[in-house]
Amino acid sequence: MSVTLTVQDKLTLRTAAYGAVTLMAAAGAAGRPHRAATDGSIALYSATGLVGHVLAEKSKGMDLNGTSVAALADRVLPALTAAMTVLKEQDPAEADNFRRTVVIAVEAAGRAHQGEPGPVMAETARKITEALDAA
Repeated sequence: MSVTLTVQDKLTLRTAAYGAVTLMAAAGAAGRPHRAATDGSIALYSATGLVGHVLAEKSKGMDLNGTSVAALADRVLPALTAAMTVLKEQDPAEADNFRRTVVIAVEAAGRAHQGEPGPVMAETARKITEALDAA
């Protein structure tokens, strides 16, 4: 099956994936946020298939700066659902690939925290997974 993504679709995928990692880093800010962001980003950059090609591209226009975690979540969580919707419509296998890639990146970001991830990180991971499954 051939997948055709618009420039906006690709931006949505990147915002969703890298935004999920950014949310995890922000949720674990008391720990090692830079390590969380790095580990999660490496997982995203290592993706394969169409998703891997999209996530490896440099993106202009991806706004992951926020005044709060809530402001960031307001952009990222809907983007996760939108990304899954676009991919499911075109190729369910790529939607599954995207979901697995984001979940692996979120887990990698969560492991960067010293000790067990706290309740905030666990809740953030749950919300990310919920947004992926909402499509």
